[in-house]
Amino acid sequence: MRRMPERQSPRPKLGVFKFASCDGCQLSILNLEDDLLALGQALEISYFPEASSHMDAGPYDLALVEGSITREEDVHRIRAVREQATVLVTIGACATAGGIQALRNWADIESYKRLVYPSPEWIRTLETSTPISDHVKVDYELRGCPIDKDQLLRVLTDLLAGVRPRLARDSVCLECKRRGTVCVLVAKGVPCLGPVTSGGCGAICPSMGRDCYGCFGPADAREKAGSHVPNTASLAKHFHEHLGLIPAEILRRFRGINGNAPSFQGESGAWERRADA
Repeated sequence: MRRMPERQSPRPKLGVFKFASCDGCQLSILNLEDDLLALGQALEISYFPEASSHMDAGPYDLALVEGSITREEDVHRIRAVREQATVLVTIGACATAGGIQALRNWADIESYKRLVYPSPEWIRTLETSTPISDHVKVDYELRGCPIDKDQLLRVLTDLLAGVRPRLARDSVCLECKRRGTVCVLVAKGVPCLGPVTSGGCGAICPSMGRDCYGCFGPADAREKAGSHVPNTASLAKHFHEHLGLIPAEILRRFRGINGNAPSFQGESGAWERRADA
């Protein structure tokens, strides 16, 4: 387990870095409000362009990284960040799975550039959007679009205490049960991804009467050893046979914010083949 070094003074140095993303996860840090002030007393926020124009050079005891790798320059920059960081935590769907921009992974990026930009030859970008872990070693992952600020606070507190961060490992379904939320999949017959999606959000969408769309990624994402793999095939079959979704609709359910995550990627590919048949 990677830990931040024990020290009395100065405070551990924090760096917050952005790659291809919308900045929403960095805003979740700022939305800690009063808790952010308390963290500022425990951590030295040395590099955080979203929050301050004052930036100190590394090394950093802790690096929080938002965003995916979409440019060749990003590959070199994330390696430099990794070299400067004792503990590296990726935050959000972009950093942990490639994000919504990973839809390019199934498309012709050159045709997109011609359609969107008047001078596409000026655009330098990779054909894929990939998570940070594809390029450097990641110590911990915080999922979500955006991340849950309370979960972020728990992780930061655990790291400061020198213990392994407590990350949600249950599915959204269990969070619904704990809240006493009526199952929208059973009661309303809507195609909810809760059974195969990692918890951590507090089951916000089902509590509002709508279906989970998987913004915290597949429930296996936190179990790298593969001891728990979500049964996406069974859920997709239920969508098709009992809820009447056609293959293209099922494909879109799994190919969204976390569509590049392995479990969702494999399931969407299976239904894409059926849609094309």
